[in-house]
Amino acid sequence: MSDLSAEELSRMERNRQKALLLRQQKQQNLTSHELYSLESKAGAHSATAGCHDSGGGFLIDSDDEDIQRNDKTRTNGQTSATNGGDDPQQPFVCRDCGQEFGKSFLWSHFRENTCDSCRDPKGRHSLITRTEAKSEYLLKDCDLDRREPSLAFILRPNPREFARHDMRLYLRSQVEDRALQVWGTEEAIEEERDRRSSATQRRRQKQYDKRLKSLRMTVRSSVYTRPTAADHCHDFTDESYNELEDRFEKQCKSCGHLDTYEKM
Repeated sequence: MSDLSAEELSRMERNRQKALLLRQQKQQNLTSHELYSLESKAGAHSATAGCHDSGGGFLIDSDDEDIQRNDKTRTNGQTSATNGGDDPQQPFVCRDCGQEFGKSFLWSHFRENTCDSCRDPKGRHSLITRTEAKSEYLLKDCDLDRREPSLAFILRPNPREFARHDMRLYLRSQVEDRALQVWGTEEAIEEERDRRSSATQRRRQKQYDKRLKSLRMTVRSSVYTRPTAADHCHDFTDESYNELEDRFEKQCKSCGHLDTYEKM
């Protein structure tokens, strides 16, 4: 480092700052639709590399490290889906192509009898976050964790800045099956989704109308004058004598105001 000139050191520092800025921008712009590309890199089963560079500013752990992390993270006595079958040497039959396979990404992590060749990382075998699973399929935390069998997931470093916990990625096909188990049919899910969407639109429209009315009242305060107590004219009933209190009283018919007085 001492052999480098001041100009070279300055250029290295500028390149380092530029790389940090690009990494932060990628972290902020990363969406869940890009997760399948990260998982395809993590599922390459490299024998030499301990981690895979996602290109998004962070490293993805290898499959073996994910297995260990999932085993430590699972709760309520749940068995990790990455443990494999009872006999590691036993071949499995792919439900799509009917071919036998010894190990696959979906079986290792989610116990899905699908080989790597038939895996659809952009479709039904795509990975979705916990937030997407709850919002798109109208599921609750108990539906994902407590309802038997609890859904398997993969832990990945959260790309969001200042995130404290790793994000959980679920298999879309398993989340869809759980939604059908909870709601019964796809029609019921669509009806509930439409109902919630309509309720959200009504609530937003109500808030918009309220803000618009407040703005109009501010601009045209002379038109939207609030009624005050001074504007009310009492319409009293006939006076009556209260022998117990030794006084006369009369009451307003509209507001209920009671006027008491004495006569000399």
